[in-house]
Amino acid sequence: MNTSEFLPLDEQFVIGVDYGTLSGRAVVVRVSDGAELGSGVFEYPHAVVSEKLPGSGQRLPADWALQVPNDYRDVLRNAVPAAVADAGINPAHVVGIATDFTACTMVPTTADGTPLNELAHFADRPHAFVKLWRHHAAQPQADRINKLAEEQGESWLPRYGGLISSEWEFAKGLQLLEEDPEVYGAMDHWVEAADWIVWQLCGSYVRNACTAGYKGIYQDGQYPSEDFLAALNPDFKGFVSEKLEHTIGRLGDAAGYLTDEAAAWTGLPAGIAVAVGNVDAHVSAPAANAVEPGQLVAIMGTSTCHVMNGDVLREVPGMCGVVDGGIVDGLWGYEAGQSGVGDIFGWFTKNGVPPEYHQAAADKGLGIHEYLTGLAEKQAIGEHGLIALDWHSGNRSVLVDHELSGVVVGQTLATKPEDTYRALLEATAFGTRTIVDAFRDSGVPVKEFIVAGGLLKNKFLMQVYADITGLQLSTIGSEQGPALGSAIHAAVAAGKYKDIREAAASMAAAPGAVYTPIPENVAAYEVLFQEYKALHDYFGRGTNNVMHRLKAIQRAAIQGSGQQGAAHQGPATQSTTLEGASA
Repeated sequence: MNTSEFLPLDEQFVIGVDYGTLSGRAVVVRVSDGAELGSGVFEYPHAVVSEKLPGSGQRLPADWALQVPNDYRDVLRNAVPAAVADAGINPAHVVGIATDFTACTMVPTTADGTPLNELAHFADRPHAFVKLWRHHAAQPQADRINKLAEEQGESWLPRYGGLISSEWEFAKGLQLLEEDPEVYGAMDHWVEAADWIVWQLCGSYVRNACTAGYKGIYQDGQYPSEDFLAALNPDFKGFVSEKLEHTIGRLGDAAGYLTDEAAAWTGLPAGIAVAVGNVDAHVSAPAANAVEPGQLVAIMGTSTCHVMNGDVLREVPGMCGVVDGGIVDGLWGYEAGQSGVGDIFGWFTKNGVPPEYHQAAADKGLGIHEYLTGLAEKQAIGEHGLIALDWHSGNRSVLVDHELSGVVVGQTLATKPEDTYRALLEATAFGTRTIVDAFRDSGVPVKEFIVAGGLLKNKFLMQVYADITGLQLSTIGSEQGPALGSAIHAAVAAGKYKDIREAAASMAAAPGAVYTPIPENVAAYEVLFQEYKALHDYFGRGTNNVMHRLKAIQRAAIQGSGQQGAAHQGPATQSTTLEGASA
């Protein structure tokens, strides 16, 4: 018997675990009021595998991004006990645990949930590892899926803005089949990492409604048909029935209860509720108490995910999807996103900033991001003479094309690092403005703009976003929005609140800083935004497909050199101080 069940709510606690791109974070939260009492962080030892396969040292091709699943278990073994110790609570008083994950991050497993890379005969096979959300090597498969779906008039395609992403379940699964059919044949389950970690905690495999809808093309109770899959590849016909389809759990329900093994990992009581899995961005909406239509939450970290509830169904071009109950039961959940944000800033500081800037930052006791921001914010809008496209990791919304790449226009011999840095900050804000405009133009107006995630600490960046979108921007008063959101789901799964709305009303973070658009800045940025739009459409809508051609030339050169994947992927295997919880 769990004696904590008989304690008052202010003496009961839940754990939220947020799995980001480079680390996992656990937070202890009080059930009665959402107070965050302690936290722990564990950085993945293998980080992002984009160059060499662990163990064998095998080179990976361009656009690959893998992870090692045992790193995820190690978060439970390390971050959760650390958070409990930091909170100073009695672990016996914990009543539930919930997790969120980057998506679409896929784990190929055996029938009992063992990742295929943990089998000795597949340890040197890249396709046996986790495919991280930013694995973009399945773009050719995504292109074929989109072309066939458009030709056949598939009813589900408009729900995803007319394009399926290379990041998602079907494209990655088709790539696995076509490039390593032996691993595909050995795979019993193609599992979202969000569900795999829950499986590790409670011993039950339950597929969550969020990723099934947004990443798994599950609409109106069904997946794409066998006839459609067979038309892509005859051997792909049984993908849904044999590899993907599984019991779907509602968000906020209990998937099961903590096993003895997982209790030993975490130091928590066996038998407590384990919530159905969820996505980092989507759980952040309740943490911000943004559970009503028109409240757009942007979770800004390595990437940005934009989520919003709506009371009507609309088809929004270039969106990641609209799913019934995808965020909160009873409402349509909309998702959009940008594949690179903090990642872009981190890449630039590592590859585009000279040593003397790093030294100057250190001399002032500042991080390089803070130092560059301080220089950039002294400039007048447009003073740097630059305009950039934020596609260094492709474009998730609204173009849904990961063959696109970054651009900075206007550089001269007088251009300084702070100029380019500011242009990149502004580019990501222009990308968000493009998404906000797409929602509005499709009849899903944005009434509130709320920011969560690691980047809200940059006050200058927040003001830039307010000025470029023309919207008042508010932040949540928690630096652990996704983990808090997961904890809210844990409280519901443990039966402490009747639903997510009720739990959010009591447990959501207090509002943080508010940024109001400055009229003269709005007008100045409108001029630059028109230039961004012109470049956006020129390179992104088919006028000049040079980016696609360059990708093809790059792949041919790598293959021809006999050094598959020798091209460096930049800092993808390194952590940055700007890492957030978003995917």
